[in-house]
Amino acid sequence: MPEYERRTRVRAPLDEVWSFHSTADGLEALTPDWMGLRVERTLGPDGDDDPAVLEAGSELVLSVRPFGVGPRQYLTSVIVDRERTDGAGSFSDEMVDGPFDRWLHTHSFYADGDETVLRDSIEYELPLGGLGDALSPFARLGFEPMFRDRHRRTREHLE
Repeated sequence: MPEYERRTRVRAPLDEVWSFHSTADGLEALTPDWMGLRVERTLGPDGDDDPAVLEAGSELVLSVRPFGVGPRQYLTSVIVDRERTDGAGSFSDEMVDGPFDRWLHTHSFYADGDETVLRDSIEYELPLGGLGDALSPFARLGFEPMFRDRHRRTREHLE
């Protein structure tokens, strides 16, 4: 299965970086404008609307319209795990409905003194079987500018 990974260092403590990435507001702030993201609905693991923190079991219904072209694409992601220790933290969201046959995005955070190393790792599978497999290198071309921008936005918000 194809994978994509990006790391960056943020000049901010782990607690701040972790908190920023733990909310739907953080997701909106991090997503490049050209994606046309809308958070349509968030549900906590207990079914409550708009939870303050996206805990394991939380569900996000999102829509995107990249570059303002074509119809809105709707997708649903679920936070499948979330773990925090003294010097690190991670959570994973899995797309359960959307344009990818498989999408598992793991967000990892590692304290390094007063700074944090942020790592995004994605396992993905495009639709269309063998044709999707053949096209997967081109998907990486779309991931790179999106995650480069997300990491830049993280630094701008927190440094």
